[in-house]
Amino acid sequence: MELNKVKLLGARTLGIGVKRVIIKDETRAAEAITREDVRTLVKEGAIVISPLVGTSRGRARVLAEKKKKGRRMGHGSRKGTKKARTNKKGIWMRKVRAQRRKLKELKPKNYRELYLKVKGGFFRNAKHLEAFIKGGDADV
Repeated sequence: MELNKVKLLGARTLGIGVKRVIIKDETRAAEAITREDVRTLVKEGAIVISPLVGTSRGRARVLAEKKKKGRRMGHGSRKGTKKARTNKKGIWMRKVRAQRRKLKELKPKNYRELYLKVKGGFFRNAKHLEAFIKGGDADV
């Protein structure tokens, strides 16, 4: 049988593409007629399956490591708006949780009122909340 026909038969038998079938021993491969012949030639090493070649992630890993350190994040590299790049809900949650922790620490008389102010976004940060409690209405 012709070698390109053997390659095609091998590809169909092994469930791979024709390009991945490599014939090492051409004389023995030319004698192959059935799928069983192809399977035996693969076992004996006369026909070899070349490994899959993918895109290397090495460069991507290096870039990711640099971005983790804060490099390559300047104005020219940014694609989305500020709101798209930082989750507003996440920022709010971080801020509110910090303020609630601070409230529990201080535990003032008007705790409930301040708790609701925190929930409503009245304070900029935990420091602002603390200043408000210590100085009455300071820095509003």
